[in-house]
Amino acid sequence: MEKQVLLDHGSGGRATHELIQKVFAPLLGNPYLEAMNDSAVMDLPGQRLALTTDSYVVDPLIFPGGDIGSLAVHGTINDLAMSGARPLYLTAGFILEEGLEVALLESIVRSMAEAAREAGVAVVAGDTKVVPRGKADKLFINTAGVGIVPAGVSVGGEKAQPGDAVLINGTIGDHGTAVLCTREGLSMEGDIRSDSAPLHTLTSALLEACPRVHVLRDPTRGGVATTLNEIARQSRVGIRLFEEALPIRPDVAGACEILGLDPLYMANEGKVLVVLPREDAEKALTLMRRHALGREAALIGEVIAEDPGRVVLKTRIGGHRIVDMLRGEPLPRIC
Repeated sequence: MEKQVLLDHGSGGRATHELIQKVFAPLLGNPYLEAMNDSAVMDLPGQRLALTTDSYVVDPLIFPGGDIGSLAVHGTINDLAMSGARPLYLTAGFILEEGLEVALLESIVRSMAEAAREAGVAVVAGDTKVVPRGKADKLFINTAGVGIVPAGVSVGGEKAQPGDAVLINGTIGDHGTAVLCTREGLSMEGDIRSDSAPLHTLTSALLEACPRVHVLRDPTRGGVATTLNEIARQSRVGIRLFEEALPIRPDVAGACEILGLDPLYMANEGKVLVVLPREDAEKALTLMRRHALGREAALIGEVIAEDPGRVVLKTRIGGHRIVDMLRGEPLPRIC
């Protein structure tokens, strides 16, 4: 363990997990945290409550397909949706740097309000702090979200089983590539835009039609590769991906190739990985493709008993390579 916090600790990859396991988990550990899912699900009299929190430090504040305000709403809704919950309420805390233009702040708050309204949730509490110039970078947002988990719904990263199929609702790596290209002023062919979107209507419809779904997880920091490694470790199973089945936009693939990056490790903000029994996969794909956020849904892998805790990629030529958790921090402040 490093003696100082590094950017790598915010990547969502191996260093983040080490920080959690060696600092936060021993001191704050309890059954809810130990589940290591996107939300805590608590049984209350007559209902089950899902609770989550997240912070957003994305740079730049505005990017193709969204901004820090809409991203904060979508990301928090999606963390609730990954527990099968119906999101209801959000809170928002704003850390403002002295000198931030009020017009820019107003634009971002308006975007946040529109995103919440369109998703059918309410921002019901908030807080604002201002720090001196140079002590932050314009604007950071912290959110919390509350939702209700319907009776009979039980999903989690520890529930994947050998024989399950692995699905995703669309193309991989759009958000991370869009933010990186905007930050660095890179002009690429095509229209690379963030996929930031609220997934709760898609996951709700999926769970109603396919109640045997085992895992829902949104592959944000660390991308699809890191998220599947988390699931493999939680469930003590292996996961095999099929390279030819991965839905990656040609312009995203081209940008990543130029930059020396792998789309599997690029952040997503409108994607859900679905793990469910193989016999339910076609039904789930049909339903997802009927939804506006699932038209490019694909079966990208399978859960296997071999190599527990490991993800492997079956290449187009029939070979296999290990797909590890993200190491290093190629894209700081991506969400």
